Amino acid sequence: MENNHILLSVQDLHLHFRGRRQLARVLDGVSYEVRREETVCLVGESGCGKTVSALAILGLIPRPPGEIVSGDVMCKGKSLLRLPEEEMRQIRGKHIAMVFQEPMTSLNPVFTVGDQIAEAIAVHENVDRAEIRRRCVKLLSDVGMPAAAERLDDYPHQLSGGQRQRVMIAMALACNPEIVIADEPTTALDVTIQAQIVSLFSELQKKRRMSVLYITHDLGVVAGIADRIYVMYAGIIVEQGDCSDIFRNPQHPYTRGLLDSLPDRSRRGEKLHSIPGQVPDPACKPGGCPFHPRCNLAVDTCRHVLPAMRDHGNGHLSRCPVLSAGLGKRNLHHVPDYVE
Repeated sequence: MENNHILLSVQDLHLHFRGRRQLARVLDGVSYEVRREETVCLVGESGCGKTVSALAILGLIPRPPGEIVSGDVMCKGKSLLRLPEEEMRQIRGKHIAMVFQEPMTSLNPVFTVGDQIAEAIAVHENVDRAEIRRRCVKLLSDVGMPAAAERLDDYPHQLSGGQRQRVMIAMALACNPEIVIADEPTTALDVTIQAQIVSLFSELQKKRRMSVLYITHDLGVVAGIADRIYVMYAGIIVEQGDCSDIFRNPQHPYTRGLLDSLPDRSRRGEKLHSIPGQVPDPACKPGGCPFHPRCNLAVDTCRHVLPAMRDHGNGHLSRCPVLSAGLGKRNLHHVPDYVE
């Protein structure tokens, strides 16, 4: 099927940051793929390596201290890691675009939002100023900006947080990229605006027939938009599968912990669950499965050997040998009422 055509593939990526006295293994063999016209969500707590993997795709890791030790990033059969910088500039924005996490720090405070949206069009396409302005107005209108023509001459500080995020999305869409990477695009926004931005991504993905790699720490945010989900912990993928499989039949304790942390109307008044402990320092990772110090199902093997991915059918894979063996069973954890 055409929709199954793989546009982007991160293949066994190992990325280290070297300090004076220590080595931080930020990515330890990360693999995931994005197919044509689908929304893939990369989920995990802060510090798991999600953003770093996205920056590696676009060649934005500073070297040094960053070093891609092994692995590859393929876009439509072409290795992005082997491209010279001049060719990567043609990829960024035109074929793969990114919406960064903090619009107030990503937008230049001394240029109008119109100038900043126009820059990508001017770099990649040979069109006159009148056409660029017309397209900028259309882009702002497409992302739901009220009075789009007037907002072009505003500076970032004159806009609300939600409006600034819409500007960032318009910038990413300026050259009709095939893939948009959205890095925690709703983190600094209130709940109402978060819902609007998530809905906007879903609408734009369908309208423009583009692919979206959505990075977030919150599984609840992606419940209604994800086709497939990759759950990331301490620089590795611990579980992957279709959205419905991940929510209804999680096969890794970390995924279960993230799901059980979600608020739900059916559990109103109960104390919210939290996963004990924290993500390990990339320079001091535990042996074996990196989640075992926080896992109540860990066995001795988990402390010494990193489990291989196990197949649960329908592309659903996980790294937990305990759950895969049918141990650690319990009543089905709650499925949030907003998951179909």
